[in-house]
Amino acid sequence: MGHMEIPAAGPQSRMQIHIEGSHLPGRTCGPGGDFAGYENIHVGVQRKDRPDELFGLLPGDAPSASWTLDCTAVATAEGVEIGGPYVQNRLGGRFVYLSWGTVDENGLFSMFRRAKLMFADIGADVLEAAARSGHLTARLPLSDAKGQPLCARVRPPVIEWSAAAA
Repeated sequence: MGHMEIPAAGPQSRMQIHIEGSHLPGRTCGPGGDFAGYENIHVGVQRKDRPDELFGLLPGDAPSASWTLDCTAVATAEGVEIGGPYVQNRLGGRFVYLSWGTVDENGLFSMFRRAKLMFADIGADVLEAAARSGHLTARLPLSDAKGQPLCARVRPPVIEWSAAAA
């Protein structure tokens, strides 16, 4: 039996993830299909394992949405591994959640759906370039084809990932 060397993880570097959202659905979306319809809709980035902690909460009728997340990038045998306070880590990979919810008169956010931005959907070349540049940018519309808040796993070409700064 031969001895196999497992490469150690490379040095950790700082990275910023820039999420640029356009075409927000509006602050009110009526019912349609499997969507119940909601008022005073807002969107924000969910903190890791804390669904009630949101970063950069914005109203659904904002002209655009932009979030910058401070993260880390580590080169591993499997590729670039991204971590940070807003990076979820579940079976199936690492990702960022955009949480949609309503805000009541007391300012309480109640989530009704989420969009999942999976790092597994990013090409290895883009991830490696992003680790070198320190910038990973995602551009996506925040409404689905029905004009409702975008949800579920958001895959290219709907989301465009690049190693450019915002």
